[in-house]
Amino acid sequence: MAEICPTCGLPKDICVCMEISKEQQRIKIRRETRKFGKPTTIIEGINDKNQDLSRLAQKLKTFCACGGTAKNNQIILQGDQRDRVKTFLIQLGFQEQNIELQ
Repeated sequence: MAEICPTCGLPKDICVCMEISKEQQRIKIRRETRKFGKPTTIIEGINDKNQDLSRLAQKLKTFCACGGTAKNNQIILQGDQRDRVKTFLIQLGFQEQNIELQ
């Protein structure tokens, strides 16, 4: 017998909880200047209940070929990676109109 999703009550193989949660999130990608004028990219608004931020940060760091971390419900990447991050998040299934570049 198939496992049942506790959120929506559907079998896990046709569960739509993750897709719905991705559509409802408002993600902000912004650039900040840190110490000594070094640029950093900060990603906010990803719900940590549905996504493992540290795992997503690891995938982003690999995709962008940069360093970074995940803390305080934010993902911080070294360098100006705004366009690459937006492309990667769209590939993961997040809605393009819900991703805001600043």
